[in-house]
Amino acid sequence: MGTDETNRTFRSVDRQRYRDKMQRGLDALARMLADGNFSFPHQQMGLEIELSLVDETMAPSMSNSVVLQKIDDESFTTELGQHNVEINVRPRALAGENALLLEDELRRALIGADHKAHDAGAKMVMIGTLPTMFTEHLDPRWLSKPPRYALLNEQIFRAKGEEMLLEMEGRPLDGGDKEHLRSYADSILPESASTSVQLHLQVAPEDFSAHWNAAQCIAGVQLAIGANSPFLLGKALWHETRVPLFTQSTDTRPVELKNQGVRPRVWFGERWITSIFDLFEENVRYFPALLPEPVEEDPVGALDAGQAPSLAELRAHNGTIWRWNRPVYDITDGVPHLRVENRVLPSGPTVIDVLANAAFFYGVQRSLTEQDRPLWTQMSFEAAEENFYTGARNGMDSLLYWPGTGWIAPDELVLRRLLPMAHEGLRMCGVSDRAREHHLGVIEQRCLTRQTGASWQRDLVVSLERSGMKRRAALAEMLHRYVELTNIGEPVHSWPLD
Repeated sequence: MGTDETNRTFRSVDRQRYRDKMQRGLDALARMLADGNFSFPHQQMGLEIELSLVDETMAPSMSNSVVLQKIDDESFTTELGQHNVEINVRPRALAGENALLLEDELRRALIGADHKAHDAGAKMVMIGTLPTMFTEHLDPRWLSKPPRYALLNEQIFRAKGEEMLLEMEGRPLDGGDKEHLRSYADSILPESASTSVQLHLQVAPEDFSAHWNAAQCIAGVQLAIGANSPFLLGKALWHETRVPLFTQSTDTRPVELKNQGVRPRVWFGERWITSIFDLFEENVRYFPALLPEPVEEDPVGALDAGQAPSLAELRAHNGTIWRWNRPVYDITDGVPHLRVENRVLPSGPTVIDVLANAAFFYGVQRSLTEQDRPLWTQMSFEAAEENFYTGARNGMDSLLYWPGTGWIAPDELVLRRLLPMAHEGLRMCGVSDRAREHHLGVIEQRCLTRQTGASWQRDLVVSLERSGMKRRAALAEMLHRYVELTNIGEPVHSWPLD
């Protein structure tokens, strides 16, 4: 969400200077790309997982400051709402058995943190949208304590000039009527109902565009087979409700600007790219700065002095434009590098599901970048975008477009075409056979059973309501069983519905 900010008012001169500094940053980035100033010793992966905190009744527990004190581990940090935390996993090589080691490390870290959370009367939940969050949990006082969250909230609402409207039409539950959500919010807290997994992959500058384009191609498939966000504010909505929720809850555009075609800050994009520069240039060209606080460094001057520029303004601005596949410029030990950040996936349901989703993404992405005729030369960007929203809305019930195949169900597409590509891509990345088969086997079984986290949640709520429960009680009971099964740790395709 960015660095800590103090409460302040931004002046017009701040915005003008910030815009100038971002342009200087673009000039420096262009020179660095031309001169090859980036580190790429080997392909590294990174992982961030956002989590929710709930109490004994499964309601949001506004206790992240206390929980983080008890965990006392710098890899755990705050997120937007007081019921949110995030774990940041240290980067590591993708090759070998690192994914298996990461699975064990992550499971131990989350179990230990959850035990500490119990001391604060809370439980940790890995789920895409928290089904037990309701309008009474959206008061601005529940923003996390670091002042950057309040400042971001203030700047988004100042730009928008009116309340946020959340409006979504859902997928019918078991043949019933479509459910419709229409709700207003006076803060960006609805976004805190949404938690995600963010996958990072360090890439060479000359390979960035191929990896980003490939990630865009498979985003709709990722959502369809990994959906875990079917409920929001008591309504059964999209299989991956995070997508419209995130878009609407951080939208700085009033209706009139939407009608003019102004781009949203949560954005799929609009074209294939040829360089990471394209994305940072779009950021500067299309989006006003939300937090225009320039630093003293001159990025071109830093380059002239033989130093790696921080590009602080470009990076901070990039952090307030929430692309589903986001470019990252970062510096480690004084050496800059580039990453693709995949933000498509929801959190959970289990550690092994998260790592299986990651293996599938990294494997298919790598295979697509190695093809003689890139997929994005055979597929319009609009088709990739349509797949993205279709996969989010319908999950396994989607029909997706794939070149050479036409319209196809996501489970069939994965089993017939993409799973073999994922295996081959992971082999090319040097991933061990044991790790590859362990994680991609989960994807195979999920597609064979057609049970995702979203479909399990929807089916169980239907069953509970048929037994006589009202929706709110059914959601709490469903979440209670979800937490128990997450703690057992078996992948979601094996979860029972009784």
